[in-house]
Amino acid sequence: MPRLCLYQPDIAANMGSILRLGACLGTDCEIIGPCGFPFDDARLRRTAMDYIDHVTYRYHTGWDAFNDWRANENAGRLVLLTTKGATPLHDFHFQTDDLLLFGREGAGVPQAVHDSADARVIIPMRAEVRSLNLAQSAAITLAEALRQTGQWPQMAHTETATTAAQD
Repeated sequence: MPRLCLYQPDIAANMGSILRLGACLGTDCEIIGPCGFPFDDARLRRTAMDYIDHVTYRYHTGWDAFNDWRANENAGRLVLLTTKGATPLHDFHFQTDDLLLFGREGAGVPQAVHDSADARVIIPMRAEVRSLNLAQSAAITLAEALRQTGQWPQMAHTETATTAAQD
C-alpha cells in the first residue's frame, strides 16, 4: 500500500486532514520532523479527531532518521509531489509500495531531498495559480495511486445499500 509522507509539515490542520485521509483509505503515514508546530498527542487528537485511532503513523525526528527507516524497512520508491515535477500525475505509473512525499506548505523540500527522490511528479493545474492545499494534493495523489494499484479499500455494505440493490 502506498504511504503518505509529510516533510516537516507547517500546519497542524493539514497534517490532521492527511492522517484522517490515511485512516479512511487504509494507508500509513510517515511524518518527517521537525514540524512547524508542537508535535504531541493532544495536538494530534485535536487535528485528526477520533480518526487518529484508525491510522498507523510514525514520526521521524528528521530526514536522516526517515532515510534510516527506509533502508531498514526496504521501503519502496520515493515519489516526490512537487510543482517542479517532471512527470504529470496522470502519466506516472505508481507501484504498490511507493512512498508519496509531500513538502512543507510554504517551502516544499530542500534541493537535497528533491534530488534524492526516485521520481518527481506534478499535479497539472492552470498556469495562473500557484498550488493546491497540501491535504488536497495528498488526496488527489493517493486516490490515483490506489486506483492504479487496485488497492482501494473494500466498502462496507450497509443494510440500506443491500436492500436498495435487491429492489
